[in-house]
Amino acid sequence: MNREQRRARRASVTAAAASEAQASETVFLVLRRMRAPLIVLISIFAVSVAGLTLIPGVDAQGRPWRMGFFDAFYVMSYTATTIGFGEIPYPFTYSQRMWVTVSIYLTVIGWAYAIGSLLALLQDRSFRSARALQRFRRTVDRLAEPFVLVAGYGRAGEVLAHALDALGRRFVVVDVDPERVDAVELDAFHADVPALAADARDPGRLAIAGLGHPRCEAVVALTDDEEVNLSVVMTANLLQPDVPVVARATSRAMAERMSAFGAPGVVNPFDRFGDHLRLALRSPAGYQLMSWLESGPGASLPERARPPRQGRWVICGYGRLGREMTTDLRAEGIEVTVVEDPLDGWDDDAVAGAVGFVAGTDNDTTNLSLVAAARRIDESLFVVARQNRPESAPLFSGMRIDSLLVPTEVVAHEVYAQLATPLLWRFMRELPGQDDEWAARIVDRLLDLCGHRLQALWKVRLTPRETPALTGWLASGDARLGALLRDPETREDPLHAVALLVLRGDEAHLAPDDDFVLSAGDEILLAGRPSARRALSTVLFVDSALAYVVSGRRVPESWIWRTLSRTRGVSSAISWHSGPG
Repeated sequence: MNREQRRARRASVTAAAASEAQASETVFLVLRRMRAPLIVLISIFAVSVAGLTLIPGVDAQGRPWRMGFFDAFYVMSYTATTIGFGEIPYPFTYSQRMWVTVSIYLTVIGWAYAIGSLLALLQDRSFRSARALQRFRRTVDRLAEPFVLVAGYGRAGEVLAHALDALGRRFVVVDVDPERVDAVELDAFHADVPALAADARDPGRLAIAGLGHPRCEAVVALTDDEEVNLSVVMTANLLQPDVPVVARATSRAMAERMSAFGAPGVVNPFDRFGDHLRLALRSPAGYQLMSWLESGPGASLPERARPPRQGRWVICGYGRLGREMTTDLRAEGIEVTVVEDPLDGWDDDAVAGAVGFVAGTDNDTTNLSLVAAARRIDESLFVVARQNRPESAPLFSGMRIDSLLVPTEVVAHEVYAQLATPLLWRFMRELPGQDDEWAARIVDRLLDLCGHRLQALWKVRLTPRETPALTGWLASGDARLGALLRDPETREDPLHAVALLVLRGDEAHLAPDDDFVLSAGDEILLAGRPSARRALSTVLFVDSALAYVVSGRRVPESWIWRTLSRTRGVSSAISWHSGPG
């Protein structure tokens, strides 16, 4: 660990220690707020006990008798707590009874004051915040699984959270809005999700939320305020430079400012949507495949959009989206007409004769009215629209939009692709370089194996630890992908899984065929049914299952075979029978 890393570690520890001290102030807050009621109660009790020891009584023979301190303390204890055992050790005189009567009323007043103060404290906002902070810190500290720290639980954070939950990944949420934090607790997740209402710009709050925790595997900044996202990127880079960071930005200037702090993954929804439109223009099947995989397990196959490449497009609204799409369309050699202010500069003649229309303002009502006006002029227009508010979704769904941009969902899907597995993100980066026919074949294979709903997406790393049964087979130099992806019960049937990518070092092989020869250290990205994932796991770990799918030989699993396998090695025996069998 170099000097800068040690300095960053010390800064992280300092921030965490300061925040933990604040999170531990609950006890001191209770003592501070309850100080006066406790002093009153103790004073009443002390005076009552002292009075009983000073007021004389009589014993059974009628002789004067004074109660000792312990007896007085005992009597006042059961009297003040309303238990009331009786007069001990002798019946009280009228003076003692009068004093006890006064003490009873005083203790009732003291208890009422103390209980009222305690109830007021429980309703106090600062106390509840301190208590929630302490409970949140303890929950995060106890996390034993890798987790993602999500700053911002708007629509993008919610979509990402459900996608991560579907993969069985843990995450922690920080949002400045208490209502959004309450929404986390109300959402139906498979595991409890720690959530804190706090400003993500506070490094101490991020430290409590897990920045610096040994199990924190990534930080995601998805708030609606780009300055806050920049602050999260900066904090993560300065305090924990080894933790990957992904952030949302809607301008190139902000993306450049974020890039000054390490190499965060910056997602610009307008830039990404423009890239997606270019991909859809060149390869409709490729865009369909990308959208399907980015949506995660459980997503239905989207329709294959076919935006027109020949003809003129009209873009209404020359804001962030309009500028990006104008640049991207012109880069594809498409003529573009820009209507900067569609409310004042609308002209039916501008739309007449166009083949594509973009309603890209930041107002949903304006976009819907623009789409309706464009459809009235030409029903055959390919319409692209921007949806800004989640509440407008039913209206846009009723407008027959060919391509809908929901910035928050674009961000969530892009972040999911980066966090779900690096192989998926690498596949997305390589996909635009493939032609439409290739992408269509991949979609057809997935449809045949999975149906119209993406069921499972996972990776396999061919290492002795993760695939122990394959070690000898891989060393033989004849370990073919098609032989591996066979059913361990009936090897004539292929598994319901598609190998989307094999990564060997920095070299990516997209959708390799059955004859592709695997090597130790390869990483494979697969999509298919959960049953195929379980069956493949059996092949990766059980020597006899691998022997069957590779050679067709049923290897007995008796004690004798296990004894022989220790001396000879099953994997080496398999390598001699790696032919079709």
